[in-house]
Formats: sequence, structure tokens, C-alpha cells
Amino acid sequence: MKVKEILEITKGELIIGNLEDESNKFSRDTRTIKLGDTYIGIKGENFNGNLLWREAFENGAKIVILEECDYSKEDLQVFNNKNIILVKSTMQAILDLAEYKRKNMSNQFTLVGITGSVGKTSTKDIVANVVSQKFNTLKTQGNLNGEIGLPFTLFNLENQEAAVIELGMNQMGAISKLSKVAKPSIALITNIGTSHIGNLGSRENILKAKLEILDGMEQKILIINNDNDLLHKFYLENSDENIKIYTYGIENQSDIMAQNIMRTEEESKFICNIDGENVKIKVPVGGIHFVYNALASIMVGKILGLNNTQIKHGIESFELTKKRMDITKLENGVTIINDSYNASLESMQASLKYLKDLKCERKIAVLGDMLELGKFAQELHQKVGKEVSENKIDILICSGEYSKYIIEEAKRSGMKEEQIYYFNTKDEIEQKIKNIWKSEDAILFKASNGMKFFEIAESLIKEERGMTV
Repeated sequence: MKVKEILEITKGELIIGNLEDESNKFSRDTRTIKLGDTYIGIKGENFNGNLLWREAFENGAKIVILEECDYSKEDLQVFNNKNIILVKSTMQAILDLAEYKRKNMSNQFTLVGITGSVGKTSTKDIVANVVSQKFNTLKTQGNLNGEIGLPFTLFNLENQEAAVIELGMNQMGAISKLSKVAKPSIALITNIGTSHIGNLGSRENILKAKLEILDGMEQKILIINNDNDLLHKFYLENSDENIKIYTYGIENQSDIMAQNIMRTEEESKFICNIDGENVKIKVPVGGIHFVYNALASIMVGKILGLNNTQIKHGIESFELTKKRMDITKLENGVTIINDSYNASLESMQASLKYLKDLKCERKIAVLGDMLELGKFAQELHQKVGKEVSENKIDILICSGEYSKYIIEEAKRSGMKEEQIYYFNTKDEIEQKIKNIWKSEDAILFKASNGMKFFEIAESLIKEERGMTV
């Protein structure tokens, strides 16, 4: 984009610069700016990127887009070969620029939009790997799926033929806004659970919020997990001829299904009938939820015209984004399961079931708070406690205000006092683990990202391997 295009798209004001100068790439981090980049200053609760525009120029930026700028006459002289653009809102500017970028992709370009209460990132990883077997594919890095992350993902669109993009939300209207920017060709909803129920009030409202992914679509092609109760109900009751629904599942009759499932700690195998051929599929990660992710990718691949060999290879060669079921076997014989990026009742249930099925000496669950649950926090943490007991976890270690309800219900459901520990700090948890762990133990770390339990897992791994923490 040229400066004059940016001004037109953002309705911005050029303080200094050249209308014909071109933007190479967009960045919001002055530390990673490259020569010729455009820096966008984002203002957050605790940080104001608008104040770092001089640093951006000094590090090589050609253009800065800001909503406030404390420039002087001397600044304009020093940076007279640069461009300063003022806009009303940089948050709105990045959405407008990303939408422009998306609109200018070719008609043959396909964007798969993925949302859901849990499993967005792992589903994105496997779907993108399948799609990339046929198309040059862009995917969301990490979990950059919100009002900032999604636009900056779309800024990386160049000559790709497809993209697999996450759409996240924590309130009504958020996904609608993102969908109108990303304009999905295919929408995929992994499930409807309890994440953000504190903001939205009910699972039914969460379903409504997730269905906003359809708002930016011209032709509404929707893929759903047909075993999820609310999505299955939506499928049965939906008669809108403008929405073409495809289904995948294990229990309810679906377009794509897994049969003869065989699971081990490290992988799952199943047979799937794809266009009349029974294809043997191996998923290189354990856990039944990854079978569902694989089924979703098969459905996407089938819609996009991939052959069965391409679909099979895409599933069997995919790699997970780190911190999501990141499994490390240490030299002392302990297995660390770092699944600490996010947490909801549904993802807690899945992780605890995975831990239960492991062949190990002792099963240790290190669990923290699930956030953004509002008035449902006590009830849902108690349900986790019941899951801990029912999955026969040997040792429970907790930290956090709401995790006390996990302990409370675990005891009520049959766990003994000597099996349970509570600590106020991550350092105390780490020390306790080092005092009690034994060869062949398996330790699960699971909590909302704000609890930063991944720091405990990473510290234990580094220390055991003799690395500097």
C-alpha cells in the first residue's frame, strides 16, 4: 500500500511524508521493526504504543500510524524523510487496513475461519497442515485471534492461495466484527462450552456469539462438531436454506465420522469413510479431542477438493502450537504435560481424561483458576474437582482463588487429605514437585493463561536438563 492508500482507507491525516511512499509490512512492536516497515501504535490498559514512534523510526520504520503524537518542529526536521499519519483510532485503523488487504485477494483465495469455546488453536494447526498439502497457506500464529491479532495475521497475506484463521471473542459482537474483516469462505465451529460464560451469561448466548462467524460470509458454508449438544440441536432445528451445514462426529450420524478408534498415550488411529474409501488415519497426538480435530480437517479438505492421500498426510504430519498438550519426557523419567495456555471446564475434562489414560506410576494434576466465569466460577471449579476424583488422579496440587473449590469438591468426591496440596505461589508449587516427583510420574499443568503455570513447567524442564533458568 502507498501512503495515499493508507490515508484513504483509514481516513487519516498526513502530518509529514510523501503520498507515493510504500508500506512493506505492518508491525506493532518497535523491537522487531525492519527497514521500510509501517509501525502502528496501539494503546492498551497498561501500555501506550503511540509514545514509541521515534523509536520505531530509529529502528527503520518508514511510516508510523498513530492516534496521538507529541511531535515538535525539531522532530519534523529530523524525520523529514519519514511519514506520520494520525487517525482517530489505531484499533479501527488496523481493522480497516486488514479488511482492505483481505478484499484485494483473488477470487480463488479461500479463508477458513475457526471458532469455538475450546480447541480453536489445535484445530487450526491440523486444518492448516491439511490445507497446505494442496495450497500455499497462511495460518494464525499462536492464538492471535482477536481485534489486534487477527488483523496482523491478515497483514501477512501476500501470494497465498488459502488461509486458516482463528476468530476469538469474550463478548457478544466481537466475532461479528472479525468475520466482517476476514470474510471466511468456510466457517468451522469446534464446540460450545463454558469459556467466557461469565460475560455472556449462558451457553445458549455463547452459541449465538460463535454463530456471528457467519456475518461476514457471502456464501455461508458452516462445518460443526455434531456431537456437541448445542451445535447438534442447532443443526437439527436449522432450516435456513442460505446456510450449507457440514457435520463431523463420532456419536451422532455425521457427514464425516471416525470408526474403529484405537488410542494410546501418544497417538490415535481410526478409519474414516471419505468419498466411499475407508481411509486409515493416524493422529500423532493422544486424546479423543484430537480425533475430533482430525475429523474437522477431513471435512475441510474434502470441501476444498483435496484427495485422500493429501488429507491423510496433512493429519499425520501436523505439529501442535506450543503450550497446548506440549509433552516432554525428562531424563529422570517424569513426563511433563504442559497444557497451560487456557482452561475451561471442557478443556479441563479433556486433559484430565488424557492424564487418566496414561500408563504411568502416578498421575499428578497441577491445576489453577479458570478465568472469566463470573457467577459460574464456583460451580464450574467444583465440577473440575469432581472430574479430578472420578479420573483417579493420585496427587492434586492447586493455586488460585477459585481452585479452592476444586479441592473442596475433590475431597467431597473421595480424594484423601494427604493427596491434596494448595500453595499461594508458583515457586512453592515448583519446589513441592521437585520434592515429590518420581520416575514414571506424569504431571499435568492446566490453568488459564493468566495464572502462568507454563512458567512452572518450563522451569522444571530447563532445570532438569541442566539449562539456565
